[in-house]
Amino acid sequence: MTLQPAESIEIVITPREAGFRIDKVLAQHQSLGSVSRSQIKKYHMSGHVLVNKLIRPLKYKVQVGDLIVVALPQAAELDMTPEDIPLDILFEDEHMIVINKQPGLVVHPAPGHMHSTLVHGLLFHCRDLSGIGGVLRPGIVHRLDKDTSGVLVAAKNDFAHQYLVKQFKDRQVEKSYLALLAGVPAQASGTITTMIGRHPVHRKKMAVLERAGRLAVSHWQILECFKKHCYVRVSIDTGRTHQIRVHMAHLGCPVLGDNVYGGKKTQCNLATRQCLHASVLSLTHPLTGDRMTFKAPLAEDIKEQLLDLQGEEGE
Repeated sequence: MTLQPAESIEIVITPREAGFRIDKVLAQHQSLGSVSRSQIKKYHMSGHVLVNKLIRPLKYKVQVGDLIVVALPQAAELDMTPEDIPLDILFEDEHMIVINKQPGLVVHPAPGHMHSTLVHGLLFHCRDLSGIGGVLRPGIVHRLDKDTSGVLVAAKNDFAHQYLVKQFKDRQVEKSYLALLAGVPAQASGTITTMIGRHPVHRKKMAVLERAGRLAVSHWQILECFKKHCYVRVSIDTGRTHQIRVHMAHLGCPVLGDNVYGGKKTQCNLATRQCLHASVLSLTHPLTGDRMTFKAPLAEDIKEQLLDLQGEEGE
């Protein structure tokens, strides 16, 4: 499917922007909202990015006075059938929807999970969605793993999508998680800062890397200790794939139930998934500018596993 231009954005390079690559300039330009460099690359490959009426390589370093024209693609219908999937809605208005995602629900379609995702449920529930990223779909601005439960926000229009994505990108969103760990960190609280990237051998896993990857920062605090486990709160400054699961495993205390990063050590008595729950999300509303905090109560299966550990401690 070829995307047809819906509108064009013209950008005249200023002295402050001169000397930088095309994609870097565009990714930071307010007139384009929060378009990622990967999305800019797609626009460029389809001939929708011109510099002085010419197609230049993305590595071209712009000069003062250069005219960049970006033809934004027109939203296209997504070939996806809405599904009546129950949603635990914490908040909703015409700009965004906040849900308490149940464990086992995949956020968006991917190989092996082409049906019954959160996106399918949002398409059924939200009938007033506009085109985002060139496709008519709910504006997923962040993700939770399939087996991670808790607070998740989605945008319902382009303006809200761009506003929320920018908040996540600028680290203005506060995210706090609750987790049960197999093991107890040496300190009651602390911060772990590493680079996280794709595992060099196991490509479906992420890993702490020394010379590659992206910066990841997590802060943990022990809430309750047991003989071989603990209950913790983890807040994250960044949102890397599997960040908390990778960081806790790196500390030697993988998330309980996380067979991918902890193996047999993480086996649960009750829970059948990783015991990780997104409990609190604080952000600024796209229209009103009000700071809003959303909380999701601890998922029942993690609560039962926690009670089981407390019971063992009392024996």
